[in-house]
Amino acid sequence: MAQIIGGITTSHVPAIGRAIAKNLQQDPYWKPFFDGFIPIRQWLGDVKPDVVVVLYNDHGLNFFLDKMPTFSIGAAPEYRNADEGWGIPTVPPFMGDPALSWHLIEQLVGEEFDLTTCQEMKVDHAFTLPMALLWPDQNWPVRVVPVCINTVQAPLPSATRCWKLGQALGRAVASWPGDEKVVVLGTGGLSHQLDGERAGFINKDFDLKFMDSLTTDPSWACQFNTHQLVEQAGTQGVELLMWLATRAMQGDEVRKLHSNYHIPISNTASGLMLLQAA
Repeated sequence: MAQIIGGITTSHVPAIGRAIAKNLQQDPYWKPFFDGFIPIRQWLGDVKPDVVVVLYNDHGLNFFLDKMPTFSIGAAPEYRNADEGWGIPTVPPFMGDPALSWHLIEQLVGEEFDLTTCQEMKVDHAFTLPMALLWPDQNWPVRVVPVCINTVQAPLPSATRCWKLGQALGRAVASWPGDEKVVVLGTGGLSHQLDGERAGFINKDFDLKFMDSLTTDPSWACQFNTHQLVEQAGTQGVELLMWLATRAMQGDEVRKLHSNYHIPISNTASGLMLLQAA
């Protein structure tokens, strides 16, 4: 059967793409952020995964406010991105894994999750930038399965619902008869707010508590409803839902192999974790 060999959670701020394009990795502002990925790249080089399941949120490139599914999964043979207006260069296309994608879709529908199935799908910076941070040469050595969670337009799925989604995805991967090594990549956040009276809001204490909980009390964030998560982490800080689903995919116990926390990147708290099954 397929095996989830690790989970990576990271931020996906568009400014990262501009820093990559301008070769600012050694700039004092950016160096603590980019240096955090060195151990993870080494780990990826050692374990050599076959597939990455990417849990992220779309920002209008594939879905817009008139059609915003709660959960969607890509089942395409290839995924491309496009100019989102940030001036970030587009990256080479990603190879999909339609057979595994359809297996995940069928298993989740069998567990009564109502999904949007995408046989064509564009992926935005929330997908492409974390992948470029893991493989800077952008010669992607893995196949990908995009899983998109709505954190943009109300009503949002609850933390508990995203936790259950992750659990179901984990069971679906485990039931796949292939022998693929799978890494889960959850992207977003941590705390930040881009608009309103609290624009620029960062809650370091909450971020660090949340990161710690993923190893000590993984469903801790499920105690908060959506409004409470916004209060604690900011309007866009609800992107931690992708981190939560990523952790849920990995089963009961994990050990932390690496983490990094750096503020600010743009106006966002940047977190990074590498978790492996205990």
